[in-house]
Amino acid sequence: MRHFRLSSPFLVLALSAALGPVTAPAFADDLSKRPAESQPMPPPLERGLPGAGMPPQASSPPSVSAPGTPPQASSPQSAPPQASPPQGSSPRSGQPQVAATAPTTSRPIETANAGQNPVDPLFSALKRERDPEKAKGIARQIMAGMTDSGSATVNLLMQWATTAIKDKRNAAALDFLDEAIDLEPGYPEAWNRRATLNYVMGDRAKSMADIAEVLKLEPRHFGALAGMAGILTETGKDDLALKAWERYLDVYPADRDAQKAVSLLSEKLAGTRT
Repeated sequence: MRHFRLSSPFLVLALSAALGPVTAPAFADDLSKRPAESQPMPPPLERGLPGAGMPPQASSPPSVSAPGTPPQASSPQSAPPQASPPQGSSPRSGQPQVAATAPTTSRPIETANAGQNPVDPLFSALKRERDPEKAKGIARQIMAGMTDSGSATVNLLMQWATTAIKDKRNAAALDFLDEAIDLEPGYPEAWNRRATLNYVMGDRAKSMADIAEVLKLEPRHFGALAGMAGILTETGKDDLALKAWERYLDVYPADRDAQKAVSLLSEKLAGTRT
């Protein structure tokens, strides 16, 4: 699976679309020079949920989660075939092809209005809600709604990746996620999960590249926005981190942790400018 360097024109466009103009070369240099600590993190999809712990798990502003122990992938429509994950590497490394166990059955999720993204009403409700606890419940519904890929094979690969991560078989998990992305490149959560894993494995640049893909597919993905904000803060890009948190609050305005992050970063930046 291809990985983009953070200095590539594609990444510049992706980050610019999310945050505005970005000076990529300097940002890429910072990412390559700063050592990334490999540490467990909460799943990126849960970033933004109060008390989930902020991505990356470090000192940066509020606790909004990120990579580490991804949520169990399951289809709200129908449970994917249950099968034991191959031990070691992925199907591409000599394991039997997943399709032989669970044929791909891509299908649209049924909705009341044909063509409507099933999480659209939830995102609208999240944007309107001002009560933090009620907003948290809506955010969890969005997370659940974004988990199903619509493909039994991809859902199974996501389950295998989750198991491999829990067993600390990160290389195998990465192979499963690569395969899931190859099969369903339009499925944001596969990119999001791989962003998590790449961060855990110490590669911020690849994690940011995957986050950019998530936001290209789903610009409202508050987990990916929080993950981006965390990495930008870690690498000293406070101005861009602030923009990412502001984008986050545009999607999830009731998150008090994100509100605190914006406040802290704003005060910090104001102090450096005086």
